[in-house]
Amino acid sequence: MTTSENFAFATNAARGGRPLEATGPVVAPLDTATTYARATDYSPFEGRIYSRDHNPTVERAEIALNVLEGGQGSLLFASGMAAASAVLHALHPGDRICMPRVMYWSLRNWIVRFAEHWGLGIDLFDADEPGSLERALVAGQSKLLWIEPLLNPTWDVIDIAAAAAAAHDAGARLVVDATAASPALCRPLDHGADIVMHSATKYLNGHSDLLAGALTTGSDDDFWHSIRDYRVNGGAVLGAFEAWLLLRGMQTVHLRVERASQNAQRIAEHFIEHPGLNAVLYPGLMSHPGFDVAKRQMRGGFGGMLSLRVRGGFDAALAVARNVRLFVRATSLGGVESLIEHRASIEGPNSPIPDDLLRLSIGIEDADDLIADLEQALAAMR
Repeated sequence: MTTSENFAFATNAARGGRPLEATGPVVAPLDTATTYARATDYSPFEGRIYSRDHNPTVERAEIALNVLEGGQGSLLFASGMAAASAVLHALHPGDRICMPRVMYWSLRNWIVRFAEHWGLGIDLFDADEPGSLERALVAGQSKLLWIEPLLNPTWDVIDIAAAAAAAHDAGARLVVDATAASPALCRPLDHGADIVMHSATKYLNGHSDLLAGALTTGSDDDFWHSIRDYRVNGGAVLGAFEAWLLLRGMQTVHLRVERASQNAQRIAEHFIEHPGLNAVLYPGLMSHPGFDVAKRQMRGGFGGMLSLRVRGGFDAALAVARNVRLFVRATSLGGVESLIEHRASIEGPNSPIPDDLLRLSIGIEDADDLIADLEQALAAMR
């Protein structure tokens, strides 16, 4: 993989991970070929045979991501769920997975269902309870600790370095879903993680117009080779056009994430004592229990995600979501537009999320306009 040549993150992002193509285009070319010709001696040109194994556009996007994450290799997938599934398929029946009780709901449910089918054990821990993570790991049996540094959607903070130490002491690998932070704010490999996962649909792309997933490894080992083999043979590859869009998105990830973080910080500080709210959940508030850890393992801000707990419970929270005019009522995060979502309604009756919680993905609009929209939505329910 191409190295960063010690450039700053913003420089590496803007240049797409490597210099200009040898043929001269400033913008990365789009190669849509699905198959590649062989030479007269039947050897493949540049080792490429079929696009499920190799595609120049996908490879360039993988190089760009690897530079941003500081890894030993990156792989792109058709979605974030496909990337997560590739990690799960590298496990063996009888292995155990340790993960938070509260995390991205769809992935948590899928891991539980997959574990039942694959013969894997599941051990859950409560991120806000000291010692819970360490107690949930089973020495010699736990093979994977899966965490989010910012737990979606409560935004509790997990110490990556401490989690890595606990995982490695138990003989497990640490996989970090860093979707809500992006490498612009946090590089888990720098803190001891073994693999970083992203739903690249979100901040890495940043424009809500493609599905993609990504994994970056800190070690080119047998476990990584198993993941790569599953990506190829399972067909969970990313298309060339999607890779081209993702590469374009990653070139501005630092600018978008910086603006979203600034906006989220302003919104969190504005509403922290609002009479219509029970709580503002944002790791950038000094009153947040995880503020010191977040400050240590993140740089340049605390992200664009926050949650509001609305006074009055389920009905009041839904009323606020109905009354917004600028925020879009939609699932997802990390785009340039601001979104609002009542998570308990989405997750259903078994959700561990409080029914007064609204999850906000803050975009790059003017912060005063976003604040005014939430103010009028909260005022309308009184």
